[in-house]
Amino acid sequence: MKLSPVAFFVYRRPRHTRRTVEALLANHLAPQTDLYIFADGPRDPSMGQAVAEVRKYIRTIDGFRSVSVYEREENLGLANSVIEGVSRLCEEHGRVIVLEDDLVTAPGFLSFMNEALTRYENDDRVMQISGHMFPVKFSTTPGSVIFPFPTSWGWATWARSWKWFDRSAFMYSILKRDARLRRKFNLYGAYDYFSILENQLEGRVDSWAIYWYCSIFQRNGLVVYPGRSLVSNIGFDGTGEHCSRLDNAHDSNDVFESFRKNGATAFREVEVSRFEFQVVCDYLASHGSISKRLLYFLRKLFP
Repeated sequence: MKLSPVAFFVYRRPRHTRRTVEALLANHLAPQTDLYIFADGPRDPSMGQAVAEVRKYIRTIDGFRSVSVYEREENLGLANSVIEGVSRLCEEHGRVIVLEDDLVTAPGFLSFMNEALTRYENDDRVMQISGHMFPVKFSTTPGSVIFPFPTSWGWATWARSWKWFDRSAFMYSILKRDARLRRKFNLYGAYDYFSILENQLEGRVDSWAIYWYCSIFQRNGLVVYPGRSLVSNIGFDGTGEHCSRLDNAHDSNDVFESFRKNGATAFREVEVSRFEFQVVCDYLASHGSISKRLLYFLRKLFP
């Protein structure tokens, strides 16, 4: 099995960075994996010491097949850093697994990501592999599920998909005019991605992920998820650049064990399960504002 390199984006959180690396090293494929670390520069002098602490630590990392460190003098910001790093590794290696400095992975994370990258490599419908799954319960725990939208908490892609990454937000004018398409983009009212896109275009947020979702949506792309999350976000302590309203997910290695027992048959065919998609949409909607929750569930009752 061809192993993907890991792109690891760090900034100014030494404790989080160490926990992320230690968890990744617990993966049995870590000694065969090339790790590329992209360290952003300080936004202002007050962040210099924390940035320096992170850089001092990352220079000591070993246990991987190789460790390459890229330290920037200037501050690119998370979005620019991710876009540049992912583009670089896709061009050089054809595929990449992406982690940020607040993501703790389960021991089966690298195995799942690499197996899925190989399994769906030649299927253009699949544009991303996710290591994260929302904390929902299905009637049974599937080996994998497929949804028409991405996540940014531990993910992977191929050069063939990333080449469609579009920072021009071409979809915005189309979505603004077409209410039905906009509703589909917002997961039928479950999550207001369109407002995030507007905020991005107006400079109120700095997110590469909303551009990536637009790129996937534009091409009717799909994303493969594990049945249970293999990634836990530890950044909900006020130290992160962006914070989600969603509950943190607990990492689990159960899905990895399922793959070990069932082999490749644990991977789904490329089709969105209506039931599982509805479960996740209900979860996302339940974390919106009261008015949006009410509107979402009323529309379910009276479509």
